[in-house]
Amino acid sequence: MEGYVLTSTSFLNVERLNIFNSGASMSQQQAELSRELPTEPSGIDFSDSKFARRRRIRALKDKVATGGIAVGGITVIFAIVLIFFYLLAEVIPLFESASMEHKAGYSMPQKDAGETLFLTTEEKAEIGLRLTGQGRAVFFSTADGAVVENIALEIPAGVEVTGFAAAERTSKLLVLGLSDGSALLFRHQYKITYPDDQRHIAPLIDYPYGSEPLVIDESGSALTKLSLRDDEEAMLVAAVNAAGELKTVRFSKEEDFINEEVMLEPETLDFPPLPQAVEDLAVSIDQRWLFAADNSNGLTVFNLRGEPELHSQIELTDGAKVTRFDFLLGGISLLVGDADGKISQWFLVRDEQQDWQLQFIRDFDVLPGAIQHIESEHRRKGFIGVDDQGQLSIYNSTARRTIYSTEISEQSLRHIGISPRANALLVEDQQGQMHFWSIRNEHPEISWSALWQEVWYESYPEPDYVWQSSASTNDFEPKMSLMPLTFGTLKAAFYAMLMAAPLAICGAIYTAHFMAAGLRRKIKPLIELMEALPTVILGFLAGLWLAPFVETHLPGIFSLLILTPIGILLTSFLWTQLPSRFRHLIPEGWIAVLLIPVVLLVAWFSVGMSSPMENAFFDGDMRSWLGDSLGVSFDQRNAMVVGLAMGFAVIPTIFSIAEDAIFSVPRHLSNGSLALGATPWQTLTRVVLLTASPGIFSALMIGFGRAVGETMIVLMATGNTPIMDWNIFEGMRTLAANIAVEMPESEVGSTHFRVLFLAALVLFMFTFVVNTAAEIVRQRLRKRYGSL
Repeated sequence: MEGYVLTSTSFLNVERLNIFNSGASMSQQQAELSRELPTEPSGIDFSDSKFARRRRIRALKDKVATGGIAVGGITVIFAIVLIFFYLLAEVIPLFESASMEHKAGYSMPQKDAGETLFLTTEEKAEIGLRLTGQGRAVFFSTADGAVVENIALEIPAGVEVTGFAAAERTSKLLVLGLSDGSALLFRHQYKITYPDDQRHIAPLIDYPYGSEPLVIDESGSALTKLSLRDDEEAMLVAAVNAAGELKTVRFSKEEDFINEEVMLEPETLDFPPLPQAVEDLAVSIDQRWLFAADNSNGLTVFNLRGEPELHSQIELTDGAKVTRFDFLLGGISLLVGDADGKISQWFLVRDEQQDWQLQFIRDFDVLPGAIQHIESEHRRKGFIGVDDQGQLSIYNSTARRTIYSTEISEQSLRHIGISPRANALLVEDQQGQMHFWSIRNEHPEISWSALWQEVWYESYPEPDYVWQSSASTNDFEPKMSLMPLTFGTLKAAFYAMLMAAPLAICGAIYTAHFMAAGLRRKIKPLIELMEALPTVILGFLAGLWLAPFVETHLPGIFSLLILTPIGILLTSFLWTQLPSRFRHLIPEGWIAVLLIPVVLLVAWFSVGMSSPMENAFFDGDMRSWLGDSLGVSFDQRNAMVVGLAMGFAVIPTIFSIAEDAIFSVPRHLSNGSLALGATPWQTLTRVVLLTASPGIFSALMIGFGRAVGETMIVLMATGNTPIMDWNIFEGMRTLAANIAVEMPESEVGSTHFRVLFLAALVLFMFTFVVNTAAEIVRQRLRKRYGSL
């Protein structure tokens, strides 16, 4: 049948050809063309149920595949969005405002015990303490004012209380100045028991240095102003007597090995005459400096190291009278409040001659009235300021931030006292009423300036970007600037890309455009297999083997980086000078194999000549030469090691994507360019690379994203020092490595914990912005060069 159809068709075509050739009229030709050929049987019946079922199955598979791909893509997008909102949910509480709530108001507990000298609470703010001028410690319930204990202090008969001071809040050590020139030291303590499974807090008074008052002024003049500092080796009590004289005694401590009692050896310090009457006193935490404020705006600084001497005199304000004067937590920073409602922070800083100078650091938002009270928090660098009009503000010194401000009274307040956890406040007003407030202030240390701007931290010579999230003492000032971590992330990625990008792109160009197909099938999978190496192994090798090797063979490493391209170019030039009969012995596309022994030989030569070069040019130690001659410091685990190790990890990513993009350029474009007389190099640079540029750009951006997010290599191959220095021989700390190091040690819900989540959010957003910008650029490149 098929043969018949073919024969008939051929006969009909021959007949039609004869008609056209015979000069038939146009109408005859059109009629002939309109004749239908005999129907050819196809041999396949598409209406058969078997083929219909196959079509239905194929259509179903297409729909399932389309739906699966769509669901998978939507799931990925949904997961990314969930990650973003989870990070955001952990970060938002950092920037929430503080709040205060009035919990209770009641008459002053044990009002007949005298006027209040000091207010505070125990740890959980359930029991309050009111220290009175009659020498009584009144403990009461903060919820309703009910008196829990009323303890009379061990004050000698016939002696009155004339002054008061508190040491570091965390020590709970207090001192009373007495009318006979002595001082009584005591500590308020709280014993917690659980009778019948109910918590019971029993307050008590402890005398760590005995119940006998310590003589401060041998003349017997009353002590009106006092300051107290105590540590393990010595205790210093400074006081001003009724005659306006400055009296200071340093007590050296010796422990009795038999009964373990602490024995105090007094040493009286003699001061030069004071220029003006002293209004207030403060002693630094190291007992080296004494600050005496006069009754205007002047401050006199004494150096107590050795014999006391006058160090300096400065003016704290622009003419306004100093109304309040106190130390911030840690005893380093002075907080100064004046009659204009300003509060400023000062601390000692070394100048260019290495002399200590009291330096103005920062000021805070102004209150409407004169500053009446400054109460420092017990565990953070925060404080509460209250003016004489009842306006209260909560500040944080590091963040230079006014966290909360409100009017809690229409009149001035007599006393305020903050709880150890800074979550409660006791207030005594002019009518003798006590008020108890709860405070919600979880993360006062965080502000835009604290995270991204230079901050002048305590004991630092100048403002700086610093990350130091914890320390061994509660007096520590958290330093949570994300700038060093962001800088370290970019620095690590920069040096990694500096190594990886040229090698990966050039390798992709040669493999895709010049290499023989047989060799390409072996090389490309081998390079892509490098990506399967665990980064923890690469980091382990970089930290324990590569870093010491680079340090030992530093001249050889630089020689290798310089001599390798020179050796390759020289070998290529010599190869072109050989007779053609020798060059044609190597098949086209396999010439690169000849460079393997060249690279190995250059590496062997560079490493072998490292020691002779170091002895000849760098006095036997290149690291010392860098520091002495160029002022460049050298750290064993540095950016160079990270660049080599992380570059090795990033190369497969960039190579694979770029090679696929170049290899996918249609052959007719390159063949057409060659046919028109372009050289292979011109074809590569003006046709192939331009067409493949979107893919190459994507490869670079994906490689950069991989370098930015790398954790284990930078964690193990750097010193993890959060410094801002482009020096290739210095280390760094990245955002990802910092999260990996500190997240397991952070307290859940703490400021440190949430700042680490903020670092993760910054890394997430950085990657998102870079990838978005990369996609925009890639689309423009595709639109521009896609028509070639």
